[in-house]
Amino acid sequence: MKKMFVAATIAALFTANVQADTVGLYFGGQIWQSEASGTFGEKSTLIDFNLQKEQQTNYFVAFEHPFPFFPNVRISRTTLDTAGKTNLTQDFSFSDETFSTGADVYPSFNVRYVDYTLYYQALDNPLFSLDLGLTARDFNGAVTVAGATVTDTSIGILPDTEGAQEAEHFTPITTSVTPTGKIKTDDIVPLLYVATNISLPLTGLSAFVQGDFSLIGDHSLYDYQVGLSYDLVDSKVVDFNLTLGYKAVNMKLEDLDNLYTDLEFKGAFVGVIAHF
Repeated sequence: MKKMFVAATIAALFTANVQADTVGLYFGGQIWQSEASGTFGEKSTLIDFNLQKEQQTNYFVAFEHPFPFFPNVRISRTTLDTAGKTNLTQDFSFSDETFSTGADVYPSFNVRYVDYTLYYQALDNPLFSLDLGLTARDFNGAVTVAGATVTDTSIGILPDTEGAQEAEHFTPITTSVTPTGKIKTDDIVPLLYVATNISLPLTGLSAFVQGDFSLIGDHSLYDYQVGLSYDLVDSKVVDFNLTLGYKAVNMKLEDLDNLYTDLEFKGAFVGVIAHF
């Protein structure tokens, strides 16, 4: 039902707009060194797991055209991967698995999302552009919390010596169990999309800002990036830009498939964009 609502909302976005003068195809990607902080868990208990810095990736494709009543299209994919370790100061339950006070636990946060964005160019001139649109963020991935592995050794009778009592007919049997709780993320959240670009004359540089912000529902989501873009190649066939900047993703999720978070990922990135 939620997916149908998001699709209907995006389809009804705007009825009048300013568009690009020509057809354009964009490909881009980023490598992002992010620092993760915050808490996650289930509703009753959120834990700070001392999450680690990790290298993330983002890439996108966008299509722009001059037809005024049809939106431009942008599709991007972002990874949010991190891990950590903490010693629990209270009992903690995660996906039907309970971890006791004093236990060491090892989280693995592996969430991806694909942004499907329909947008219009509200302003578009050689010095300044402004894009407005709606994004459907499709979450996919898994969050896992594991405890220390417990090893148990018992004595068993060899299969071909059933009933025998001699010591040589017995063998030790070792089993290992790792308590693990796992929640899979699979949901779509609507966001407002805003992007602007300001050209710096005679330098080959431009400054840009881009962000997505949650619109409705219980989740509080936003992300933004600010940076500079430099024209490495500027020709009639292709433009090739190098980008450098700062990116942040804030995720306060309320019951996303039983997952609750208050997390932020932030750090510097470097990327490239090709425009045909």
